[in-house]
Amino acid sequence: MQIGIDLGSRAIKMAVFDDGVLVGKEVVESSFEPHKQAADMVSRFSSTQVVATGYGRHIAQKHFAQKVITEIKAHALGARFCVAGARTILDVGGQDSKVISLDENGRVAQFQMNDKCAAGTGRFLEIMAGSLGYSLDEFSAAASRSTQDIPINSMCAVFAESEVVSLRNRGYAAADISRAIHLSISERLCGMLERNGIQDTVVFTGGVANNRFLVDMLADKIGRSIVVPDHPEIVGAIGAALHR
Repeated sequence: MQIGIDLGSRAIKMAVFDDGVLVGKEVVESSFEPHKQAADMVSRFSSTQVVATGYGRHIAQKHFAQKVITEIKAHALGARFCVAGARTILDVGGQDSKVISLDENGRVAQFQMNDKCAAGTGRFLEIMAGSLGYSLDEFSAAASRSTQDIPINSMCAVFAESEVVSLRNRGYAAADISRAIHLSISERLCGMLERNGIQDTVVFTGGVANNRFLVDMLADKIGRSIVVPDHPEIVGAIGAALHR
């Protein structure tokens, strides 16, 4: 068996392969000592190789993993496994966003990464949803019911939350503010995609790809179809497991 373990900022994701077939997966919220959690997850399988990726990959290698792989390479491998011929990958995780362009052979041609600010990431969505009293599912559902285009000027989590409070005090409905936040995020992600270049279909990975309303809004904005793999949050772990 080959195991890929992705120690992200918000969650730990694991993918287990046997003879090239995905036979197991798991996602758990990260704790104070994620390497110990990850080691426990891996210990339930007899593996021939464990490859770690994500923020905690090096501490995982120190304790139990045989190899490490960068998140960029892991998502490239994982996306190509999930979507044959993938050339453009958008990954939005707990606290960063990245766009990866691949050549025709699946090698990384170029990429850009937004890891200095949580704007548009899973954590940003959680903060914005909480400021409106929504769960994440309720947040996207509310946005889908609105047709209003209200500008959100700040994409900083702190200032955006203040702006949300101001909009509520001015009488805007929570659903309309939800749509405004999704629109701002889609514009930010669209800018990253366009700067890096879009080839063919975009493969959207990471936990934020489970937000169907955001996916549809972004697809409309870039004028291209977006494919979301089954369980997009484990694509990096899949790529790590496939690394040789």
